[in-house]
Amino acid sequence: QVQLVESGGGLVQAGGSLRLSCSASGTIFSINTMGWYRQAPGKQRELVAAITSGGSTDYADFVKGRFTISRDNANDTVYLQMNSLKPEDTAVYYCNAGYKRVWYAALRELWGQGTQVTVSS
Repeated sequence: QVQLVESGGGLVQAGGSLRLSCSASGTIFSINTMGWYRQAPGKQRELVAAITSGGSTDYADFVKGRFTISRDNANDTVYLQMNSLKPEDTAVYYCNAGYKRVWYAALRELWGQGTQVTVSS
């Protein structure tokens, strides 16, 4: 069974930092783009940052200059370094990946279970 397991969430004061990690496990041939999304109470899930297998990155405007996404392809792991956190960053953060189980299979999408990030003012 293929799954994504996240860690690193928690409670931090405004201006502080957190680092999220997400590792894929199971039978995986390849992973394409990996990303982080977040969902605050009463709001829709939104993209925070994404990274391709080649290392190209994209960020939502509201995190540019504060968050950094990185990836360890050898260990199928993606990270999100979050600095200068604001109370409005409070949300459940979800890891996402597009992967293939075997080379000839169609691309599938996988979500992690989510990790809570709470920023106090």
